[in-house]
Amino acid sequence: MKILLCALFALASSPAFAQQTVPDIPFDSSADFLKLPAGMNFGEVPGVAVNSKGHVFVFTRSNSAGGPAYAPTAAQLLEFGPKGEFIREIGKGLYGWSFAHSVRIDKDDNIWAIDKGSDMIIKFDQSGRVQMVFGRRKESADDETKPWEHVNPPLPPIDGLFRQPTDVAWDSEGNIYITDGYINSRVAKYDKNADWVKSWGTPGKGPGQFNLPHAIAIDRNNNVYVGDRSNRRIQVFDTDGKFLRMFTIDVPPVPGTKAVNGATPTGERLAAVIGAPNSICITPGQNQVLFVGESTFPGRVFKVSLDGRVLGVIGRSGRQLKQFSGAHALACPSETEVYVAETSNWRVQKLTLHTTPQQTARARESR
Repeated sequence: MKILLCALFALASSPAFAQQTVPDIPFDSSADFLKLPAGMNFGEVPGVAVNSKGHVFVFTRSNSAGGPAYAPTAAQLLEFGPKGEFIREIGKGLYGWSFAHSVRIDKDDNIWAIDKGSDMIIKFDQSGRVQMVFGRRKESADDETKPWEHVNPPLPPIDGLFRQPTDVAWDSEGNIYITDGYINSRVAKYDKNADWVKSWGTPGKGPGQFNLPHAIAIDRNNNVYVGDRSNRRIQVFDTDGKFLRMFTIDVPPVPGTKAVNGATPTGERLAAVIGAPNSICITPGQNQVLFVGESTFPGRVFKVSLDGRVLGVIGRSGRQLKQFSGAHALACPSETEVYVAETSNWRVQKLTLHTTPQQTARARESR
């Protein structure tokens, strides 16, 4: 009996057990869909977004990088047309540029850039003019200006100010939600007029607590999904911050998969990174699904129902086409078209998914 109980416990506690039969989703990929000007390259690409006209926006740590080897300015916001043609750079030399983190597009096609280094969220209109700024960067004239420290106990958050913010999303009323982020471990809420409302969350592992809220998305029913990356889970809240539920992605990597940078995790280190939500997007329309990008390793993208069921796996860790490393941001204008921004591979891949009849039926069952 003791042996049987131990075996059952081992199965129940294994993060890979419940999802071992998840299918691979067949797909095609292009890493050169976006046409940069001659002589120009992306650096790390932490952000990608698509507007209602099919234009693609890329927030990259490239070309503008200037300064010392430690803590240079590295942020550049680029726009491409629906056929991948380069259109323009937005906000060249902007005061808020420091270290690019993510870019999002709201329902009115305004462009929102989240800069981790300057602690700012910047809203541009469609013409590329700054409309609003949230937060404030440290003043370079202050002699105490330096990177934020991860102190214990953590510094108390301050309304309206941010410490290394990560992402932004909006509900159906136009209220604004910002994940804040590497230091504060909370979600901040503003109303549609950009007035401060509240924040929720503290550092920790319990429901409603965070250990690096790295991504955020909101579905058509105003459920707020927060990628709690270092806790390896996605938490779901209502718009007042009430905890509703959470789920994890427990799909083991293909045996033999190697990390792109550093040693390949094994054992407890592997269990701590499987399914860690680096990025999230939700498809538009009536029948929505999530796409979730894993952190640097195992580096995959998952298609997930809104109730947390993994519907399929896309790609694996690596440097080749159709492989990923650091899927830091996702844009999913449809259920079969996904853009993946990679930090470690310095690129954006455009994916075209080929959904099988069985996967379509499974997705319908889960809704």
